[in-house]
Amino acid sequence: MQHPLSYFSFCPHCGSKKFEENNFKSKRCLTCGFVYYANASAATACFIRNKKNEILIARRAKDPAKGTLDLPGGFVDMNETAEEAICREIREETSLKITTPRYLFSLPNIYIYSGMEIHTLDMFFEADMIENNLPNAADDVAELFFSPLEQLIPSSFGLNSIKAAVEKYLFLSLCKEK
Repeated sequence: MQHPLSYFSFCPHCGSKKFEENNFKSKRCLTCGFVYYANASAATACFIRNKKNEILIARRAKDPAKGTLDLPGGFVDMNETAEEAICREIREETSLKITTPRYLFSLPNIYIYSGMEIHTLDMFFEADMIENNLPNAADDVAELFFSPLEQLIPSSFGLNSIKAAVEKYLFLSLCKEK
């Protein structure tokens, strides 16, 4: 894969072809001085627990990693907090409403989209299901099901950050029990 900045040849401000590497994460226009930084996109994912202490698992309906396991979540929109984003994404993907998602940790990821490596910072949350709510797969989710913690296998998850997050979550859950 190519560095994300290699896809941009012209200055997005003035259109000049004199748009050159400034440093590893930016390009500078030699004509107008505009500097563009390739920063990580913000994304969210959530460990949703039911009353039986099982985790809600999604199966991806689209690439990247179509058909593999995932956690509900998605990208943070402009002018949206991570907390707002995780609540919106869960509603879009599962029809569930959650309140007070609890931030756990973050992990860097590379998300392949349209043949381009998108660097992301994935923020992981935990939330409890509100009683009498049943999940319904929608948006880019093919299937939803609950899994007991002890049956979660990190390698079954398709995205690297999700695999690492499941591993970390299992470890943290084990530490809480002790």
